[in-house]
This record gives sequence, C-alpha cells and structure tokens, in this order.
Amino acid sequence: MGIGFTVDTPLKVAQYGIDSVISIVDDVLLEKLRKMYCELHEIPYKEITDKIEDFRAKRITSYLNLINNLTEQKFEELKNTTINKGNELKQYISMLPDGNSLKKEFKNLTEKMHISEAGNWIKDHLSLGSIDVNIMTKVDKVNYWNGEKLPSEYNDAHAALRGFAESDLQSSVILSAGMNPRLYGYMERFEDFYPNENGEMKKKIILKVSDFRSAMIQGKFLAKKGLWVSEYRIESGLNCGGHAFASDGYLLGPILQEFKEKRDELIASTHEVLVQALKNKDRIFPETALPLKVTAQGGVGTAEEHQFLLDTYELDSVGWGTPFLLVPEVTTVDKVTLDKLVQAKEEDLYLSNISPLGVPFNSLRGNTKDLEKDALIAKGRPGSSCPRQYLSLNHEFTEKDICVASRQYQRLKLKELEAQDLPKEAYQEQFDKIVEKSCICVGLSASALMVNHIDHKVEGEGVSVCPGPNMAYFSKLMSLKEITDHIYGRVNVIADGVRPNMFVKELSIYLDYLKGKIDEVKAIANKKQENYFTTFVKNLNQGIAYYESMFNASTEAFKDSKDKILAELDNCQERLQLLSLEIGKLVEMKEMA
Repeated sequence: MGIGFTVDTPLKVAQYGIDSVISIVDDVLLEKLRKMYCELHEIPYKEITDKIEDFRAKRITSYLNLINNLTEQKFEELKNTTINKGNELKQYISMLPDGNSLKKEFKNLTEKMHISEAGNWIKDHLSLGSIDVNIMTKVDKVNYWNGEKLPSEYNDAHAALRGFAESDLQSSVILSAGMNPRLYGYMERFEDFYPNENGEMKKKIILKVSDFRSAMIQGKFLAKKGLWVSEYRIESGLNCGGHAFASDGYLLGPILQEFKEKRDELIASTHEVLVQALKNKDRIFPETALPLKVTAQGGVGTAEEHQFLLDTYELDSVGWGTPFLLVPEVTTVDKVTLDKLVQAKEEDLYLSNISPLGVPFNSLRGNTKDLEKDALIAKGRPGSSCPRQYLSLNHEFTEKDICVASRQYQRLKLKELEAQDLPKEAYQEQFDKIVEKSCICVGLSASALMVNHIDHKVEGEGVSVCPGPNMAYFSKLMSLKEITDHIYGRVNVIADGVRPNMFVKELSIYLDYLKGKIDEVKAIANKKQENYFTTFVKNLNQGIAYYESMFNASTEAFKDSKDKILAELDNCQERLQLLSLEIGKLVEMKEMA
C-alpha cells in the first residue's frame, strides 16, 4: 500500500475489529504525524530530533504507542456505547459477513432489548483490530553518527524492528522482500517474540512469501533462533501492489495448492526445530505446535474469488489491499491522486522500473511524482535531492552509499555514460534507464502530509502511488460499508464482464513479463539464461494445465464465468506457445554463434 497511505489507518478502522498495517520505513513522517495527533488530542508532545541517539527507533516506538493508546480510547468509547453511539455500533455489526455468529447473536439480542442496555454483551464480544507493522527487510541502510559508521543494529530495518519491539503493541511484524539473516538473528534479542508458559507471544512474526520452499527455509531459520512464524502470507508475484517479486513462472493457484498439501509438514518440521532451539536457550517451550495461519493476497476482487480461496485452499483469511485506496474512510490519499486512481484503466497501471531497489514496481501512469521527475529531466537536472535516503544502497561511485534516484548518483552515472561515446539510440536507451528511477521514499509518504495539511516544503507536491492491476476495475470512491459489502457479496461495485478472473489476470501479467524478458535479450549468451527461460515456460505450462483441470472440475464456483475463463486460458496457452517459439529461435542463434 505504500509508506503513507495506511500510516494512520488503525485510528479509522481498529475499533471495528479490522486489522491494518503501518509501514515503519519513514520515521520522519511518523514524527510529524505524532506531533499533529498530540496537538489534536491535547497530549503533551516532546520532539524526538535527529540529534538524539537512536532517534529512529525512539520515533517509531513513540508513534506506535500513541496510535495504540488512541485506538484503545476509541474502542472503549464504542464498547461503552449509549443511545447516541448506537448507529455507529449497528453499522459495525452490519459490516460482518452475513453468516457470522456474532452478527446473528447481536440481532437476537437487540430484538429483546434496546441497544443502550446491551453494554455487558458488547464489552464481552467486541475485539480491537490488530495494529500490525511492516518492515521491508532489504531496506536496511547503514547509518552514521558524527561521521562514524554505526553498528548493524542501527541500520534502518534493525532500528525499525527495535522501535516495534519496544512499543506497547501486542500485534505482528510483517517481514517482506525476502530473507535478511542478520535482521532475523537480531530478533532473538527481544523477549516479546518468545512464547510464554501459555504458548502466547506478545509480538508475532508474519512472513510474506512467494512459495512453499521460501516459507520452509525462512520458517526453519527463525525456528533455529527460537522464533515462531505465526502466519505465512502468500502474495501473488505480479498481481499485487507495490514492489513485485516475480517468481520463475510459478502461479498463485499451484502455490496455494502446495501449501494446502504440505501445511502439516511445515508445522511439524518447524515446531521440532523450535522446541530444540528453546531447550538450548533454557526457555519455556510448547509441548504442541503453536497456532499457524496461512493466508493469501494479491488481485482478489470479488466475493466469489474471496470465498473460493478460503474454501478450496483452506486458508485462514484473504487479504484485500488496492481497492481500499479508493476508500477515504480507511486510507490517506490526496485528491489529485484519488481522481487519477478512479479514472485509471488497464493501460494506466503498469509494472515499472522506477524503484531504486531495482525490483519491478507497480505504478500508475501520470502520477504526480513522475510528472515532477520528468520536469526535472526536461530542465537538465535529473534526480532527486534525496531528503530521506532510505534507499541509499549503492556504492558504485562513493564510499558512503547513495540512492540511484538521487541527483548525485545520476549526475555521476550520466557523466560516465557520456564518456562511452555511444551511438545516439544506444545512448538514449541507457540515459532513460538511469533517469527513470524515482524518489519513492518521499513519493509514497507525501500524500499523508498533504491530506493532513502538514508542512511538506522539503518533500514537495509529488505523490507516488503503487496500486495493483486490480485498480483498473474499481472506478469510484467507496465508503467502508460499500467495500465490505462488496467483499462479502452483498453488493457488486464492479461492472459485469469487465474484469478477468484473478487467476487468468495473473497468468496474463506473467506472459507480458516473460515477453519483456525475451525482448531484453538480443541473444541468449549462456546456459543460465537458457535454463531460466526453459524453467519459466515449463512452470507456466504446468500452471495452465492446473487451472484447466481445476475449472473443469468445479461445479459451483465460477459457474457463470467458467466458459469465459476456459477460453481465456486457451488464449494464454497460445500466447505461451508463441513465446516458446521466440525462445527457441534465440537458442538456435546461440548454438549457431
């Protein structure tokens, strides 16, 4: 969802039992918002400046504690409801799925008594939504103090983890972007991640993973530290928002099937490792396996898809992200960006190369940050002033790492390019690759500052936004009630026949991705490239065969759209055959060379 769009979402939805996630990348943003909310609620505020030792972790802890306190206050207000709060409570209950036992019980209760008399039941049955945090494990820049390099525990991701670990929250940290062994090892230092005598942990670990193998490797790695992964969150490699970590052609359906078949193996093997590690540490250890959830997200857009995932793959829950960018009650998005998102079509949502991380990044054409970037290029001043420096990870030209989206780096890189004296077309191709990198650190947080009327002279007006391809099919602003009604099938906010099935859409995106990779290669240079393409095609073929079998066998799910889905799969199979022929020609050229 980006850095700033859900930074204060818990204040808007936690009292309704809805879980949400705060990115803790940008401590500057968190500090500015803490000041604003303290003033708004007349809470004493003392600034944590960057002159204070360990200021990043302290800012994160202070912000999370503030949000935790404020959400608990709102929750207590809702629980201690009176006749004046009755409508709010009724709206909360109405958003639950129709078959929910709590919803049925509430209906029976209020038929017998007035809502203002239902206080004890409300206090016993309502629960606060979890305030989780996200850390991108690879965004772990080295930091300095008075010119001296600090130890690794002061790296950005390490400090963010410490900020969460030392907060009052009883929730989860979501680790994304792959394994960072040093960061995972650092988690051992914090007591809140270990189980108590009841097998409970104050702070839980959620891993965002792309396949079963990754889950098993990372789960066992953490288990060897005495740390239990409470949830494996499986995300589509490409049909998602934000950074897209493409697999080698592995599709979501087959991945979920493998998790379903091997879930017990995952639990048993990691539990065994965990117990031994805790014994070695002379710690309390659980006799039986701790609770473990398997969830999925990425491209889900209808109630039918939502329920199909739950039923078919026995998931614990299904996540929705991108559509909530169009729900102002939940997310913090400026009006200009909201208007662009409402109007966005399939061609406006694309997999870009703008991220300084060097990872494909889902973006919106014409976003104001890119327009700002293009204006600087036109003026002959490409690159950002890099006010945040969170992605300063390159040391190609400097001893101290800098960001490839920074003006400093791009100036040096372009100077190097000019010295190569390339032909005009080749020069322009390389030039574009250098200057397309965007300052997403600032771009993804700017909206929160603008909407809350907080000073953003340093950050500017440019906003980056990272919706998934699913945004193309949601074309109006929605209330929280409308989006929850859509999720649970009570209404439909998508025009019929416009949107492809989520599995077919992901497959189509992977075919586009493969086509792009083929076009990048003028000729296959080595066996590694050849094997990559061969494996990719093989995995896609297996995925298509899996889907054909799955949809043909289905009698109830997708029965109104099954013929269309099977026809689209046939079309995708034809596209893959053509791509296979292109790869074959590249291999032939290599062998002839």
